[in-house]
Amino acid sequence: MKTLDDGRAAALETLCELIVPGSSRAGPVVYIDAVVGGMPPEVQAGALASIDALAPAAAQGAGALAEQQHTPAFAFVRALVLEAYYSDFVAPGKEGPGAWTEIDFNSPLATRLAKDWSYLGIA
Repeated sequence: MKTLDDGRAAALETLCELIVPGSSRAGPVVYIDAVVGGMPPEVQAGALASIDALAPAAAQGAGALAEQQHTPAFAFVRALVLEAYYSDFVAPGKEGPGAWTEIDFNSPLATRLAKDWSYLGIA
C-alpha cells in the first residue's frame, strides 16, 4: 500500500465487501489506495477520515454500517468502492473476475477495450 496503513487497508477491505459483496476477489483496496494517493492533500485527508469514521461500524457488520448510509463519509467511501469495482479493475495477483465478467457486460465496444491501469502506478 502506498497511502493506507495496515489498519485502514483492513477496514477498507471490510467496507468494500459490505458495500459490494464479492468485490474483494478483484482487490478494490489496491485501486482505492492508488487513487487516494493521487488526491490533493485536503481531499486525501477527507478520504482517510471517511474510512476512519466508518471503520467501527464496518467491524460490527452490515447492520451497523447501514446506520451510516446517509453520512458524507459513507457517500465518499461508497463512491470509491463502486469506482474501484465497476471500472473492472483487477489488482495484480488477484484472480478476479472483474465486475464486467460478473455482470455480463460484454458489448462489442467493451470487449475491444484495452484497459490500462498504468496511470495508477500499480505494477
